[in-house]
Amino acid sequence: MTAITTAAPAPVSAPSPASALSAPNATLLAAAPGISTVDRIAHLKLSSITLPLTTPISDAKVLTGRQKPMTEVAFLFVEVTTQNGHSGIGFSYSKRAGGPGQFAHAKEIADVLIGEDPSDIGKLWVKLCWAGASVGRSGLATQAIAAFDVALWDLKAKRASLPLSKLLGSYRDSVRTYNTSGGFLHTPIEQVLENSAAALESGIGGIKLKVGQPDWRTDVARVTAVREHLDDDVPLMVDANQQWDRASAMRMGRIFEEFGLVWIEEPLDAYDAEGHAQLARSLDTSIATGEMLASVAEHARLIEVGAADIVQPDAPRIGGITQFLKLAALAESKQLEIAPHFAMEIHCHLAAAYPIEPWVEHFDWLDPLFNEHLETRDGRMWVSDRPGLGFTLSEQAAAWTVGTAEFGRRP
Repeated sequence: MTAITTAAPAPVSAPSPASALSAPNATLLAAAPGISTVDRIAHLKLSSITLPLTTPISDAKVLTGRQKPMTEVAFLFVEVTTQNGHSGIGFSYSKRAGGPGQFAHAKEIADVLIGEDPSDIGKLWVKLCWAGASVGRSGLATQAIAAFDVALWDLKAKRASLPLSKLLGSYRDSVRTYNTSGGFLHTPIEQVLENSAAALESGIGGIKLKVGQPDWRTDVARVTAVREHLDDDVPLMVDANQQWDRASAMRMGRIFEEFGLVWIEEPLDAYDAEGHAQLARSLDTSIATGEMLASVAEHARLIEVGAADIVQPDAPRIGGITQFLKLAALAESKQLEIAPHFAMEIHCHLAAAYPIEPWVEHFDWLDPLFNEHLETRDGRMWVSDRPGLGFTLSEQAAAWTVGTAEFGRRP
């Protein structure tokens, strides 16, 4: 990958508290005697980090020629520091393409946060959105905003000396978790069986398999092999990655009824709300979808028509924690389950604060990026008791950094 380079900030003399926060939109007012000054955002560091995958990853979109195998994941990290020395970290990501675009958009809008009160997270989300409004309120634009938003929530929880889940108001200290990474379509079935058993032994609670092969009988054979290999009470899910048309999805859904699946994921195009709703009405097996949607509004459309029994939002994709909370309230109002997609380091906190028992997807791909790791046991993922998200970037993350940009000045 071509490295992304940014110009280094021009050297400056040591700033006073007021000059350190200078920006076109950031005028600081002197506090009245005896009244403490509101903390302000003083510095932002953006990092573009490319995580290489040990094995190229293939799902149905690859086997049918729509995509190439995935070899890396691009991350946008934002580190925010306040005048009083508080800090927070957040991230967004992109698979295959879009990472440089997220980084570029983030650089264009970052300076609007300098001098702002970091506690005003909703206000700041709107400000970031309008800073780049001409490219819309979904997709790459909101994914870039997500990294800032997550960092602000991390900072807020750290200032309160609470894990993020506790700040939000948690219902539980652990969440049900399932493994996906061992069941991709490029993996021979013998290895899938070994991976599934190893995942359960490590404390994972459920197993998800990729389906959507060009020959549907191969899908059935693989699911049969895994179901026979595992105990009947082991939760099992399948994910078609938008591979089928409506008729194929209905046929495969009926075939899979005998396996007692927890859900069938993304059987149709992510935006086919009516088709998903028809499946949800017709099948006993729950329909799960939503991971590819890039805004709350897109999720709302699926929920309105009854297209999902289980909603699968991805906080980095829909704009961060602020937007996730809006979607969670909508899902709860319909008594829907949620199973957030990817980014378990963020989603374990958000799922712990959702009233209805959720699932969280376990991926160990991100482990090299962080010094800390989540614990799994008894079929559950345990929420960290460290303040904020509970993660710090590793030396390996620094080695995989391909571009940085800084705004404001460190206090």
